Amino acid sequence: QVQLVESGGGLVQAGGSLRLSCTASRTDFQINTMAWYRQTPGNQRELVAEINRLGNRDYADSVKERFSISRDNAKNTMYLQMNNLKPEDTAVYYCHAEAFKRYFGDLKVWGQGTLVTVSS
Repeated sequence: QVQLVESGGGLVQAGGSLRLSCTASRTDFQINTMAWYRQTPGNQRELVAEINRLGNRDYADSVKERFSISRDNAKNTMYLQMNNLKPEDTAVYYCHAEAFKRYFGDLKVWGQGTLVTVSS
């Protein structure tokens, strides 16, 4: 199965920046749409940003103009550049990928999550 490995979370002051990365372990699957979600205690997991293989991007209103999603298809890696971080951005961030393989079908895969903490 496809596995997603995340890195880049940590503690940062308000106004600072972090860069998250997510790499898919399998190359025999075609990785289609990839996305970043985040979740805080007591809330549902929410979509932060997503990107398809063509590079089309969508962002949640709360992160537009501050976050930037990108991907390197050759490396099966996705990135989330987070600038001007705010305390309300504090959450566990999860990588998500939609993968496809002929004769197997579709997979929806979650990463393990990485904690981003923004202090005021």
